[in-house]
Amino acid sequence: CPCGYLGDRTRTCRCSVTSVRRYLNKISGPLLDRIDIHLDVPALKTQELLSAPQGENSTMIRQRVLKTRACQLKRFKNTPVTSNARMTPKLLKTHCSLDKECRDLMGQAIEGLGLSARAHDKILKVARTIADMAESEKIKPEHLAEAISYRNLDRINT
Repeated sequence: CPCGYLGDRTRTCRCSVTSVRRYLNKISGPLLDRIDIHLDVPALKTQELLSAPQGENSTMIRQRVLKTRACQLKRFKNTPVTSNARMTPKLLKTHCSLDKECRDLMGQAIEGLGLSARAHDKILKVARTIADMAESEKIKPEHLAEAISYRNLDRINT
Protein backbone atom coordinates (compact mmCIF):
# COMPACT_ATOMS: atom_id res chain seq x y z
CA CYS A 1 0.00 0.00 0.00
CA PRO A 2 1.14 3.61 -0.33
CA CYS A 3 1.95 4.00 3.41
CA GLY A 4 3.74 0.63 3.57
CA TYR A 5 1.92 -0.73 6.61
CA LEU A 6 -0.79 -2.93 5.07
CA GLY A 7 -0.72 -6.20 7.04
CA ASP A 8 1.86 -4.89 9.51
CA ARG A 9 1.34 -6.29 13.02
CA THR A 10 2.71 -3.24 14.82
CA ARG A 11 1.55 -0.26 12.78
CA THR A 12 -1.84 0.59 11.37
CA CYS A 13 -2.31 1.11 7.66
CA ARG A 14 -4.03 4.41 7.04
CA CYS A 15 -4.81 3.80 3.37
CA SER A 16 -8.33 3.38 2.04
CA VAL A 17 -9.32 0.21 0.22
CA THR A 18 -9.52 2.26 -2.98
CA SER A 19 -6.00 3.65 -2.61
CA VAL A 20 -4.60 0.17 -1.87
CA ARG A 21 -6.31 -1.25 -4.97
CA ARG A 22 -5.09 1.69 -7.10
CA TYR A 23 -1.55 1.16 -5.75
CA LEU A 24 -1.61 -2.58 -6.50
CA ASN A 25 -3.05 -2.01 -9.97
CA LYS A 26 0.18 -0.23 -10.90
CA ILE A 27 1.69 -3.69 -11.10
CA SER A 28 0.22 -5.17 -14.25
CA GLY A 29 -1.22 -8.68 -14.32
CA PRO A 30 1.10 -9.79 -17.14
CA LEU A 31 4.12 -8.62 -15.09
CA LEU A 32 2.90 -10.48 -11.99
CA ASP A 33 2.38 -13.60 -14.10
CA ARG A 34 6.08 -13.64 -14.89
CA ILE A 35 7.06 -13.77 -11.21
CA ASP A 36 7.17 -17.33 -9.84
CA ILE A 37 6.66 -16.59 -6.15
CA HIS A 38 4.87 -13.69 -4.44
CA LEU A 39 5.32 -13.57 -0.66
CA ASP A 40 4.38 -11.15 2.05
CA VAL A 41 7.16 -11.05 4.62
CA PRO A 42 6.02 -9.17 7.71
CA ALA A 43 8.48 -7.24 9.84
CA LEU A 44 9.61 -8.97 13.01
CA LYS A 45 8.89 -7.44 16.39
CA THR A 46 12.00 -6.36 18.28
CA GLN A 47 11.78 -9.27 20.72
CA GLU A 48 11.35 -11.77 17.88
CA LEU A 49 14.39 -10.35 16.14
CA LEU A 50 16.59 -10.37 19.25
CA SER A 51 15.55 -13.79 20.52
CA ALA A 52 15.21 -15.63 17.22
CA PRO A 53 16.62 -19.15 17.42
CA GLN A 54 19.53 -20.00 15.17
CA GLY A 55 18.15 -21.08 11.81
CA GLU A 56 19.35 -23.80 9.52
CA ASN A 57 22.96 -23.26 8.51
CA SER A 58 23.98 -22.43 4.94
CA THR A 59 25.79 -25.72 4.45
CA MET A 60 22.64 -27.73 5.14
CA ILE A 61 20.57 -25.53 2.86
CA ARG A 62 23.20 -25.80 0.12
CA GLN A 63 23.15 -29.60 0.37
CA ARG A 64 19.37 -29.64 -0.02
CA VAL A 65 19.51 -27.29 -3.01
CA LEU A 66 22.25 -29.33 -4.70
CA LYS A 67 20.29 -32.54 -4.18
CA THR A 68 17.18 -30.96 -5.70
CA ARG A 69 19.15 -29.52 -8.63
CA ALA A 70 20.74 -32.94 -9.28
CA CYS A 71 17.25 -34.45 -9.43
CA GLN A 72 16.25 -31.86 -12.02
CA LEU A 73 19.42 -32.29 -14.07
CA LYS A 74 18.77 -36.04 -14.17
CA ARG A 75 15.15 -35.47 -15.22
CA PHE A 76 16.17 -33.20 -18.11
CA LYS A 77 19.44 -34.93 -19.08
CA ASN A 78 18.52 -35.33 -22.77
CA THR A 79 17.15 -31.82 -23.17
CA PRO A 80 18.59 -28.29 -23.12
CA VAL A 81 16.50 -27.63 -19.98
CA THR A 82 18.36 -27.67 -16.66
CA SER A 83 15.68 -26.74 -14.10
CA ASN A 84 11.96 -26.93 -13.47
CA ALA A 85 11.65 -23.18 -13.99
CA ARG A 86 12.74 -23.61 -17.62
CA MET A 87 10.32 -26.40 -18.53
CA THR A 88 8.64 -26.10 -21.91
CA PRO A 89 4.88 -26.72 -22.21
CA LYS A 90 5.61 -30.27 -23.44
CA LEU A 91 7.91 -31.00 -20.49
CA LEU A 92 5.38 -29.45 -18.15
CA LYS A 93 2.73 -31.94 -19.32
CA THR A 94 5.17 -34.82 -18.97
CA HIS A 95 6.59 -34.01 -15.54
CA CYS A 96 3.75 -32.13 -13.84
CA SER A 97 0.75 -34.35 -14.39
CA LEU A 98 -1.85 -34.02 -11.66
CA ASP A 99 -4.18 -36.60 -10.15
CA LYS A 100 -7.88 -35.81 -9.70
CA GLU A 101 -7.45 -34.32 -6.21
CA CYS A 102 -4.71 -31.99 -7.46
CA ARG A 103 -6.69 -31.04 -10.58
CA ASP A 104 -9.66 -30.14 -8.37
CA LEU A 105 -7.42 -28.05 -6.11
CA MET A 106 -5.88 -26.27 -9.11
CA GLY A 107 -9.35 -25.65 -10.55
CA GLN A 108 -10.45 -24.04 -7.29
CA ALA A 109 -7.34 -21.83 -7.33
CA ILE A 110 -7.87 -20.80 -10.94
CA GLU A 111 -11.52 -19.93 -10.28
CA GLY A 112 -10.97 -18.32 -6.89
CA LEU A 113 -7.90 -16.28 -7.79
CA GLY A 114 -8.69 -15.69 -11.46
CA LEU A 115 -5.34 -17.15 -12.48
CA SER A 116 -4.03 -16.91 -16.02
CA ALA A 117 -2.56 -19.80 -17.99
CA ARG A 118 0.91 -18.40 -17.28
CA ALA A 119 0.22 -18.32 -13.51
CA HIS A 120 -1.08 -21.91 -13.76
CA ASP A 121 2.20 -23.00 -15.36
CA LYS A 122 4.28 -21.12 -12.76
CA ILE A 123 2.39 -22.85 -9.96
CA LEU A 124 3.01 -26.26 -11.54
CA LYS A 125 6.74 -25.56 -11.86
CA VAL A 126 7.00 -24.45 -8.24
CA ALA A 127 4.93 -27.47 -7.11
CA ARG A 128 7.26 -29.77 -9.07
CA THR A 129 10.25 -28.22 -7.28
CA ILE A 130 8.56 -28.61 -3.88
CA ALA A 131 7.86 -32.27 -4.73
CA ASP A 132 11.51 -32.70 -5.76
CA MET A 133 12.64 -31.30 -2.41
CA ALA A 134 10.34 -33.81 -0.70
CA GLU A 135 11.82 -36.55 -2.93
CA SER A 136 8.38 -37.29 -4.36
CA GLU A 137 7.91 -38.68 -7.86
CA LYS A 138 4.45 -37.14 -8.13
CA ILE A 139 3.11 -33.72 -7.25
CA LYS A 140 0.88 -34.25 -4.22
CA PRO A 141 -1.92 -31.98 -3.00
CA GLU A 142 0.29 -30.57 -0.23
CA HIS A 143 2.98 -29.62 -2.79
CA LEU A 144 0.41 -27.93 -5.00
CA ALA A 145 -1.26 -26.16 -2.06
CA GLU A 146 2.10 -24.78 -0.95
CA ALA A 147 2.87 -23.54 -4.48
CA ILE A 148 -0.55 -21.87 -4.69
CA SER A 149 0.06 -20.20 -1.32
CA TYR A 150 3.08 -18.45 -2.84
CA ARG A 151 0.81 -16.41 -5.13
CA ASN A 152 -0.10 -13.69 -2.58
CA LEU A 153 -0.45 -10.87 -5.09
CA ASP A 154 -2.90 -12.90 -7.18
CA ARG A 155 -5.08 -13.15 -4.05
CA ILE A 156 -4.89 -9.41 -3.35
CA ASN A 157 -5.66 -8.40 -6.94
CA THR A 158 -8.83 -10.48 -7.26
